[in-house]
Amino acid sequence: MSSNVNFEKFGIMLDCSRNAVMNVKALKKWIDIISDLGYNTLMLYTEDTYEVANQPFFGYRRGRYTKEELKEIDAYSAQKGIELEPCIQTLAHLNAIFRWDVYREILDCDDIMLAENEKTYKLVDDMFTTLEKTFTSRTVNIGMDEAHMLGRGKYQDIHGHKNGSDILLTHLCKVADIAKNHGFEIIMWGDMFFRLMSGGEYYADTVQIADKVKAMVPDNVNLVYWDYYSLDQQHYEKQIKAHSSIKDNIWFAGGLWSWTGFAPHNAYSMAATKAALDACSENGVKNVFLTMWGDNGAECSKFALLPSLYYASELAKGNTDMESIKNGFKAKYGISFDDFMLADLTGTPNDNDKKIYNPEKYMLYNDLFLGLFDSSVIGDEGKMYAECAAKLDAISDNSEYGYVFKNLSALCKTLEIKWDLGIRTRKAYKEQDKETLKALLADYKELVERLEAFYKEFREQWMIENKPYGFEVQDIRVGGLIQRTKNCYDCLVSYIDGRIDSIPELEEEVLPYNGNENKDYYCYNVWEGNVSASVI
Repeated sequence: MSSNVNFEKFGIMLDCSRNAVMNVKALKKWIDIISDLGYNTLMLYTEDTYEVANQPFFGYRRGRYTKEELKEIDAYSAQKGIELEPCIQTLAHLNAIFRWDVYREILDCDDIMLAENEKTYKLVDDMFTTLEKTFTSRTVNIGMDEAHMLGRGKYQDIHGHKNGSDILLTHLCKVADIAKNHGFEIIMWGDMFFRLMSGGEYYADTVQIADKVKAMVPDNVNLVYWDYYSLDQQHYEKQIKAHSSIKDNIWFAGGLWSWTGFAPHNAYSMAATKAALDACSENGVKNVFLTMWGDNGAECSKFALLPSLYYASELAKGNTDMESIKNGFKAKYGISFDDFMLADLTGTPNDNDKKIYNPEKYMLYNDLFLGLFDSSVIGDEGKMYAECAAKLDAISDNSEYGYVFKNLSALCKTLEIKWDLGIRTRKAYKEQDKETLKALLADYKELVERLEAFYKEFREQWMIENKPYGFEVQDIRVGGLIQRTKNCYDCLVSYIDGRIDSIPELEEEVLPYNGNENKDYYCYNVWEGNVSASVI
């Protein structure tokens, strides 16, 4: 495996567990891209989205990769100089399997498997049996992150209260033995060592890991320090040292922000990646990969992060000259770097290199009558999204990635009209101005048309890049939004015509979502908490 980057392993992790499972055709295209850029490693993050021997319900109806598909992807990766490494979960983040009765017996609590249970380790062994037969790499990421409630459910009922660190280490040793029996070296997310010592905090500067804990970490296990949130190089350096105090040769995982809605955050990703890679280079971290998560529905195209992907590869080769990077990007992809950066929704609150905001998602789903996120409306943001849509339209004929820009343009056109429609409606209602309400009905009709146009483009993007599984969730979300818009329209017509005396949702005062009277944008990425205050 050869590469012209300054790290031994330099790779990308694609989240294939949050409903969007990248299809084989798109995945091969992705492999072509990263291989050309000098990356040499690809991880597929699969919680339950891969076929496991003896486990028919594991990934059932979730678009899981078949064994044949994994072998095909593995062989293609090898041809391109890419090591395909499995990235799985062997403790927490397995909520999808616990919907099935066959796995309830090995549920501790939340999304955590029951440690020190024979059937748990039978499942883990089946996982490794599959990995051994489908991947040529003998490095596996076993997960084990964010198991906040480890040992506090069924485990405690069986064994009584035990120290979380002891439970984690006992379980880790068992999983490491299974991995070793199948010929695998292990890497695992490093946060639980710190959380269990600090009351839940990962990036605490003063946490000291006990020597007895360090001594129990199996020989075939290496830690991954993961961090996507800081722009400060010194912060990364402190955490590299903290992780290195537990085990030598740690890995680092940064983030290319693809996981807070429909739009990417290239500007922030590049700023964070620069600080992180500088810290890794100066502190001897040899193995680095960049994660691309898909939290809460995976709406964002991974290909929309192409500027960040290219930028990071140039940094890893030692090139920090932005003019050179932009020229290289244009020469390689036939579209200017700055034009592609329009995917960040340039000129809107989404576009920020200092902080992550995602109003393109929460304001899309912000209910027209309930207005849970109306406190986020500061000015004429609708006009900003209209201007952004026009810029996106100008590059949407790009033969390679035009579908991405068309989708984002349709989204912006929807936000243009929807952004403050609920606020305008409530104002007119409070003033008992039925003439204005009557005029607003045209906007409601237009909104339905724009939502339907957006849905069409969004579906096109999804089907180009992903398996169809998981899009049923988007059918429910966007389809529900369209139906809710129609229902609000009908309520307004009934009120205007005098068939109803009031609209209760518009009577109640709107409170600032975060309890803070100071208007600001949010980063909020939970659809079910976005659309309603009711239970979903």
